[in-house]
Amino acid sequence: MKKQVIVRVLLGVLALLLVAGLVVQFTPAIGSLSGSSGTPALKVAGQTITAQQLDNARQANQLLSSVRTGLLGDDFETVVADQLVTQTLLQQAAADQKVSRADVNAEVTKTRESNNLTDNKAWTDALRNAGFSDSSYREQVRNSLAVQRKAKAIQDAAPKPTEAQIRMYYDLNPQTFQSDARIVGREIVVDTKAKADQLLAQLKKGADFAALASANSLENKDRGGALAALENGKPKPVAQVALPQEVGVAAFALTSGGLTDVIKSGERYYIVKVEQFLAPSTKPYSEAKASATDAVANQLKNQAVEAWIDSLRQNVKVEVVDPAWPYNDPAVATVNGQKIPYTEVLAAMLNNQQFAALLQQASPDQAAPLVNSFLKPSIVQSLIQQYAAPIIVKAQKLPLVGSRGELLSGLTAYGARDVKVSDADVQAYYKAHQKEFQTQASATVSTASFKDKQQALAFRQAFKSGDFTKAASKAGGTVAERGAVTQGDSKLTGALETAVFATDRLQPAGEGSLSDVAQENGRYVVAYLTDLVRASVKPLAEVQSTIQSQLLAQKQQTAGQAYLTAQLKTIKTQDLLSSVLAAQAKRVAAQTPSSPSSPSAPSTPAK
Repeated sequence: MKKQVIVRVLLGVLALLLVAGLVVQFTPAIGSLSGSSGTPALKVAGQTITAQQLDNARQANQLLSSVRTGLLGDDFETVVADQLVTQTLLQQAAADQKVSRADVNAEVTKTRESNNLTDNKAWTDALRNAGFSDSSYREQVRNSLAVQRKAKAIQDAAPKPTEAQIRMYYDLNPQTFQSDARIVGREIVVDTKAKADQLLAQLKKGADFAALASANSLENKDRGGALAALENGKPKPVAQVALPQEVGVAAFALTSGGLTDVIKSGERYYIVKVEQFLAPSTKPYSEAKASATDAVANQLKNQAVEAWIDSLRQNVKVEVVDPAWPYNDPAVATVNGQKIPYTEVLAAMLNNQQFAALLQQASPDQAAPLVNSFLKPSIVQSLIQQYAAPIIVKAQKLPLVGSRGELLSGLTAYGARDVKVSDADVQAYYKAHQKEFQTQASATVSTASFKDKQQALAFRQAFKSGDFTKAASKAGGTVAERGAVTQGDSKLTGALETAVFATDRLQPAGEGSLSDVAQENGRYVVAYLTDLVRASVKPLAEVQSTIQSQLLAQKQQTAGQAYLTAQLKTIKTQDLLSSVLAAQAKRVAAQTPSSPSSPSAPSTPAK
């Protein structure tokens, strides 16, 4: 097992070096491309890739080596071959980069030290397990560093952002330049709920908050409970992170100002007065320009590297030498005549979380039809939009830049640039979705159970305050701490939960409340509740910003997609996926020998 980990570490280091800074994502299953010993399998621009190199690459990746038969096995084989084809092209293109022996030694030393391989024998054994000698590994590191430097040179040569591009990015990405919401306010912090309730009652009757805070608060009493230092006699604004989580959520829900209820956090109880709510706002262009410039500069670098990789792959011819490693990369779609290769679909498939989840739940033979019917078609449609994006940008003369994916995001945002959400929209959604904003009742619960119902009723009648555990034990009950309970969390049996959260029937008892007597497991139970929070519907003011954000995102997605759909009608596109998959199914079936007992039944493909 340790050997396998070391193998993946060594190969993973090379993969990271090779694609550092590139737009295209490759699965880290690289094999040695130095030397050509072994059985020739593929030839790329005159350079041989051996079957041993391909086998090493597949073996180094747990996912790609897990399935070797059927449609997914064929896909994974294509992915492995395409990785090495791409690596070959990149290394050939980076041949003009100078990498010194000292550069290689430094990278190797870093790898050895970070993986506890400083011992020469341990290092040699690790290399052998990964299919390398010391010299071949160093040659691979040299090639990888060369590719990294070539990509860096291409990025450095990318054009600089223009004012129009920067301004467009700023206008289409206001959420990127938003300041956090803040409040101006004060707090009172005490160590008992009874005291907090008493102070809250005084505040609701008009008592001066600062004066009560100075006299009672355990925090910030020297400044009248102000959440931040005073400036000209008024507290400075603070962000939500300045408060404990529960307290911050409640305080920042008061967008119109006001008092929170008593809120428990840890062992303390808080009351916050929001004097002013400062909503998030988009920074002015003058403040955001530097960040927007950096973002556009990165997009231009991505665009340059993507164009470079496209140029390397555009007319490449891969010669299949070993039929055991066929290389099938047909066009799955065309956009104004430009071909989208099948390997891009497979790369997106491997990076898709739904695909990973599906493989955990179903066998490869069960997963393949679902992938081919649902996942791959959606990926192809996404790729068609990505390939169309540069064409649309050029036709519309928009100052958008970036990789195809970035251009597509920019176009979606451009199509939704005028979308707004009104107060009426928010109110209508709130009224129609009340269940979304309900909070369940909760409490800290202890119970006393009795054999006899009359004992339970007598105890409930007699207990008015004091130590619940001592009183219940003295009355002959068995006490249990149930802890924090939320309605519907199944910590209590049905009858007991009903009694606990029937808040209109609770009996006050000291700092808590007693439930009605309920039957549980043949005994009669009285529950003692503290820290009770009653079920309620959150007020509109508390959820307004959340609703607004959700509605805005939905409307923007709809408007952006409608804009793209309209623009795509001006472009000639062709989806060829069904024919590609049909050809693959026929090819895989032809490779699968018939079982002797059942000539028509598929068996393991011959490789």
